[in-house]
Amino acid sequence: MTLEWEQVIVHSVDPVALGQWWAEALGWVVVHDSDEEFEIRPEPDRLPGLDFVRIAESKKVKSRLHLDFRPDDQAAEVARLEAHGAKRVDIGQGDQSWVVMADPEGNEFCVLGQRRQ
Repeated sequence: MTLEWEQVIVHSVDPVALGQWWAEALGWVVVHDSDEEFEIRPEPDRLPGLDFVRIAESKKVKSRLHLDFRPDDQAAEVARLEAHGAKRVDIGQGDQSWVVMADPEGNEFCVLGQRRQ
């Protein structure tokens, strides 16, 4: 049996706005756009993607799944994402080498530090 990872689904109150925010934050392209669903990918034919799907209620608790990103320059990337509207959040992580952030709808993600050799 073969499985191909297609996408990660992100439930969203406003999938178009949140999907566009992530497309700009990641520099990805939009591959599907409707009022109910907004899909982005690194390139049109490259998987996996992120698919933002409308849901009625807003996020209420810590996410059970989140994305980790490893930039070349953590401080610069955190500053860029904050300028783009992300917020630093405390989910009880304590003092760590990564920075926990949240997108405009409160979905957590991490900006990792340099990989240990």
